[in-house]
Amino acid sequence: MNMGFKTLFAAAMMAASGLSMASESTSALSFSGTAAMTSDYRFRGMTQTMSDPAVQAGFALSHDSGLYAGVWGSNVDFGGTAHLELDPYIGYTTSLDYFASKPVLDVGLWYYAYPSESDLNWLEVYAKLGFSDVLFKDASLLTAINYSNDFLGVDTDAWYFNATYTAPIGSTGFSGVAGLGYTQADDFDFGGGKDSYVDWKVGVSYNFASVEGLSAELAAVGTDIDTDGLDTTTDPVENWSHVRKRGVETGAVFTLTKAF
Repeated sequence: MNMGFKTLFAAAMMAASGLSMASESTSALSFSGTAAMTSDYRFRGMTQTMSDPAVQAGFALSHDSGLYAGVWGSNVDFGGTAHLELDPYIGYTTSLDYFASKPVLDVGLWYYAYPSESDLNWLEVYAKLGFSDVLFKDASLLTAINYSNDFLGVDTDAWYFNATYTAPIGSTGFSGVAGLGYTQADDFDFGGGKDSYVDWKVGVSYNFASVEGLSAELAAVGTDIDTDGLDTTTDPVENWSHVRKRGVETGAVFTLTKAF
């Protein structure tokens, strides 16, 4: 992992820890979490579990100032020794009230960690901008830019751009969701000699009125990665063989999530 990013992340986590201890007596902290089961853990369109199911959970501690920190985890399978992903993160969110639309800005650091195969660990910086009531009431648009100089732990620069639009379907409890992402990485072969690829997601979700925080989503998720042109013998990432045709082509993914 790049030492500059590592030092920055360590300093940020220490700052968050200090803020947490200093604020405990003021009741300015709030706790939240999620637990989920999914038929296939897809990260930017690519399976992380050999197209098998995953159990996931995350916890976050947020301060009234907008600072937050948390951890998120899932089982993974890349064909190697990594079977657990456990990601700490820290960020800051604020409403940009000086704009008429009052978008919400969210910036932070996310560390992808694999305890049993630490060579895969890498750190990413992200910035998100969320807009509400886009085109329709209660519809939202979330845009994101991510950057890493240690993409997938192979010491290369990479950018990720994404836009996701969600809109309720009347008062049925159903919502439609559509997302489009673009990944570009220097000196990296995603197949066919390409150093970039596009991922997408189109689906529908349902919020259960009878159980607070419970939701289900069925989505088609995929990429334009050319697996026929992928040379696993020269690819810079060990165990890249987990990227198989089924794991990157468009497939149905069902996810059940409980937020608390």
